[in-house]
Amino acid sequence: MEIQLQELIDQIRQDGVAAAQAQADSIVEAAKKQAEAILSDAQARAENERLVRASEEAIRQAGRNLLISFRESVCRELAALVNSKVEQAYSSDEFGQILARALESWAARPDAGELTVLLNGEDLEKLEGMLLAELKDHMRAGVTLQASDRFDGGFRIAAGDGGIFYDFSAPAVVDMLSNYLSPRVTELLKEGE
Repeated sequence: MEIQLQELIDQIRQDGVAAAQAQADSIVEAAKKQAEAILSDAQARAENERLVRASEEAIRQAGRNLLISFRESVCRELAALVNSKVEQAYSSDEFGQILARALESWAARPDAGELTVLLNGEDLEKLEGMLLAELKDHMRAGVTLQASDRFDGGFRIAAGDGGIFYDFSAPAVVDMLSNYLSPRVTELLKEGE
């Protein structure tokens, strides 16, 4: 009886251990599945956050590119407008008067020496008679008119031996005005942001 009792105890113990082991294995398996689900969910959230950040950065970059493109477009339009207006001024009848006033102001300076005015050939032919009449006193004082095929419109004033000159050619004036106006337009566009 004692042996049967011992066998019964051993049997109960084995059954209890087996049941406990099965229950432990079930708990471990459930914990593993839960951990995998949590890890998968965390990875999905991290990937989603990465995609959101990447999308937001792409939108910011597209906005910057759009602003840069718009500014460049405005500056190009402004340069074209300035170029058109300078060409109009240099091809009008007022060009001779502008040049005459510039030369008179220059020649009136006490330190004014000899001046050479460079004009393209077409402008020189058109303006020479008028300029000679208006500047006859200054012409005797050392103002010389010369033709130059280096530029299409406008003029250059060379002082003395030509080592120093002031460039009022159409491209130079367009560059000067565009360089002045472009930063101001950029400033105005930034103020609108």
